[in-house]
Amino acid sequence: MFEFEFMRNALAAVLLVTPLFGILSTMVVSNRMAFFSDSLGHGAFTGIAIGSLIGIGSEIFGLLGFSVTFALLITYIKNKARSGADTVIGVFSSTAIALGLLLMTSGGRFNKFSRFLIGDLLSVTREDLIALAAVAILVAASWAIFFNRLLISSVNLTLAKSRGINTRFVESAFAVLLAVVVALSINKVGILIINAFLVLPAAAARNVTNSVRPYHFCSVLIALSSGLIGLIAAYELDAAAGSAIVVCNAIIYFVTLILKPHFVK
Repeated sequence: MFEFEFMRNALAAVLLVTPLFGILSTMVVSNRMAFFSDSLGHGAFTGIAIGSLIGIGSEIFGLLGFSVTFALLITYIKNKARSGADTVIGVFSSTAIALGLLLMTSGGRFNKFSRFLIGDLLSVTREDLIALAAVAILVAASWAIFFNRLLISSVNLTLAKSRGINTRFVESAFAVLLAVVVALSINKVGILIINAFLVLPAAAARNVTNSVRPYHFCSVLIALSSGLIGLIAAYELDAAAGSAIVVCNAIIYFVTLILKPHFVK
């Protein structure tokens, strides 16, 4: 199967993207941000429509700009509003998906955007790989700078503040990082399942680990393994690669959930 260029490109994309989702997943799960990461996919939906509407050549510019703004706005308002975080995120998420659908369906143009719902990992180009490599470098650099502060904030906000950590800045920086990764991978992974990529690897890793280092290592390993197995399964079954990868992730999650008593005591 790897005689074909599109499969080699897809393999390279899996090797670049799945470890990113694996490492980001650890903080999404630890900070209870699953609902937030799901809302980023909805925000990306609107960003695509806006990028196309203003005619700047590619949806990616509108997608990136709106996704980052959307993430920062949610982070700011949920820290200011008296309503619960889930309520604020729910309001933004539902508004974004409704606005995106309104813009995409006007004039009967929805078919043009339907590919973003499912994604197409097998359509990765060399230009896409360059962009994904740049994101991988960005995530690695950000992780080196913010990891300790993110970890302490996820464990205890009061402790983090007592150590002089600007928790709102750290939260905003992580939200922007998530938004960039989601925006640049959404057309390959698909809006409908992007949240699964950001939740399942770490959720499975938590079932079999009880300390920080193994937790992160297992999350990346699970994401990478699911990516490789899912890509091969998608080729053999002639199915959507993103969905096949998520199914593999889900199987690993349920297997580790069953085995959890033997690993975590």
